[in-house]
Amino acid sequence: MRQDEVKKRRTKSPEQALAALMRLCARAEKSSGDARRLMRGWGLSEHDAERVLRQLVQQRFIDDSRYACAFVREKVNLGGWGAYKIRAALSRKGIDRATADAALAEISPAQSAERLAQQLSRKVRTVRAATPYELKTKLIRYGLSLGYDFEAVREAAGAIVKTTDEECDIF
Repeated sequence: MRQDEVKKRRTKSPEQALAALMRLCARAEKSSGDARRLMRGWGLSEHDAERVLRQLVQQRFIDDSRYACAFVREKVNLGGWGAYKIRAALSRKGIDRATADAALAEISPAQSAERLAQQLSRKVRTVRAATPYELKTKLIRYGLSLGYDFEAVREAAGAIVKTTDEECDIF
């Protein structure tokens, strides 16, 4: 198969792109950024892509605020991500900051702190550290990589190291 044939097969007309995106959006939430990226790959012009996107938004196949809320719920509950990491991922998906902040407002601070403590206590089982200081440093680094606030991570890691250190004193 020649490269010309591969490219020819991948291009879609605006009507085909609309039908394909309707099928995709019916199966799973998509953002406007996802749709733009797909249409660029299909070789649609910017004008045609915007027209197709406008139709999808009018017919409520694509709704960035609905997408952002679903994304936040998934990443908090299934991935254990923090607000910073979620905000960065939404930004990469083309979701504006106001929409991302509105979706992140649904996370309660208590729920976030509880999820962070769960993640760190799960991590402490697999971390090898010679000193409590080294353990705390590794837990803080891990918590920050999940996208949580530094102060919250520091407090949670300190509490875990304290309880771990007390359990070690029992033996």
